[in-house]
Amino acid sequence: MPASATAPMQIGLVTLNVRQLDVVADYYRHLLGLETIGRDGKTLRLGVGDTALLELRGDDSLAQRDPRSAGLFHTAFLMPDRESLAAWLRHIANARIAVDGASDHLVSEAVYLHDPEGNGIEVYADRPRAVWSDDNGRIAMATEKLDIPTLLALAPEREWQGAPAGLIVGHMHLQVGDNAVAEPFYSGVLGTEITAHYPGASFYGAGGYHHQLASNVWSSRGAGPIAQGRTGLSAFELILDTPAQRDAILGRAQVKNTTITDPWGLALSLSVRA
Repeated sequence: MPASATAPMQIGLVTLNVRQLDVVADYYRHLLGLETIGRDGKTLRLGVGDTALLELRGDDSLAQRDPRSAGLFHTAFLMPDRESLAAWLRHIANARIAVDGASDHLVSEAVYLHDPEGNGIEVYADRPRAVWSDDNGRIAMATEKLDIPTLLALAPEREWQGAPAGLIVGHMHLQVGDNAVAEPFYSGVLGTEITAHYPGASFYGAGGYHHQLASNVWSSRGAGPIAQGRTGLSAFELILDTPAQRDAILGRAQVKNTTITDPWGLALSLSVRA
């Protein structure tokens, strides 16, 4: 089971506003093998088994999101093991699915893509937790070249047969206007630890995980509130271990309902693990 799935905070359902519902849905089905969990008019949910990971809300009147605005950098889908990532990598190579890049982050191995409407995607597998820390016990992350040939050669007998059991959204990486404003919310209000800094980026983890959340200003520095009527990330769910954990976040956010918003107006719904 991926380490993120056993942490006291996990990403649940991710909601995207899209203009071409069927086109975008077909992409995620082909890319990851996600299955249709349910459909209600122009809202469609995709996932694995009975677990919905992605909700697509179709509206062809939406304006295209400005890529420099606050909102989504990428949704990161976490494979249950490295062998599953290898099988998936062979799948996208055979299917000639274009990628944007690939990196070894020490804590994980990752491939980056984007869907037909420009929403960023990461597909990754974690390395064992025992190798995440440096000599001082701190989580050590970097961006190095991914050894793709070694991954492609891993477990060649395992064929890609669609989304593996245990595939989850491991983390959400967001574009924000200012990390000095993001950190008090994503760390202070949500109660996570700042596990790493890159130039222009902050990473937030709970329960010893390297990060369930991240924020950057690489192309969005100074961005204001998220505009309405645009494509892109609309909301995402945080699944917590206990009602007390949820109530503590709501108390720090000074709200009474179970949906809070970040400083740029992005909605985060809080639920408790069943």
